[in-house]
Amino acid sequence: MKSSFTSDLEKEKQLSQLLDVYYKRQLIHYTATRVHDRRSQRAGVDIVFTHKHTNEDFYIDEKAQLDYVNEDLPTFAFEIGYYKNTRYKQGWLFDSNKKTDFYALATGIYEDEPGIFTSCRITLVNRNKLCSFLKQRKSTKLVLDDYRVAHKNTHGKLKLAELNFRTEGYLYFSKTNKAEKPINLILRLEFLIDQNIAKPLVYKSV
Repeated sequence: MKSSFTSDLEKEKQLSQLLDVYYKRQLIHYTATRVHDRRSQRAGVDIVFTHKHTNEDFYIDEKAQLDYVNEDLPTFAFEIGYYKNTRYKQGWLFDSNKKTDFYALATGIYEDEPGIFTSCRITLVNRNKLCSFLKQRKSTKLVLDDYRVAHKNTHGKLKLAELNFRTEGYLYFSKTNKAEKPINLILRLEFLIDQNIAKPLVYKSV
């Protein structure tokens, strides 16, 4: 196994050019300013949406399904945790140090040739609404961490008592196929949209 971190960074750089086109076309009441300093990016801010009339800023963390190019999955993986040098680290979803207001989830990413992305789907997820919903469903950081400890040798899908496996979500352990061995909360995008936690951004091919 090897980490995909470096290759993902290059893909993200290429994808960001396509995302910037969509933001400019679709977010007519906002200006989008991409952030390049590492401190802000570590704090969960890849881009800032500024309302043109109120000047209110919203901090956006972009996440992309770069492992599934030329596929359009109905779900997205929200990182609960991962391992670094055998030590468990907290993932970005419940990290209180993150300044993220919204996740911009890029799915259905298509390319005509390697590294040349031609279209994708963007879903904006309100982070506060998502965390509040998970709290109401008793799917908190502590509860999900208990699942992690109890199923430390699990690889693959794990059904949760708190969520409907087929229509809402489940845990997924990548124990054998990724170097970081991430534990992700897999949620259905249509479900998040139905719950008014997420909103699709209209898109067209470039």
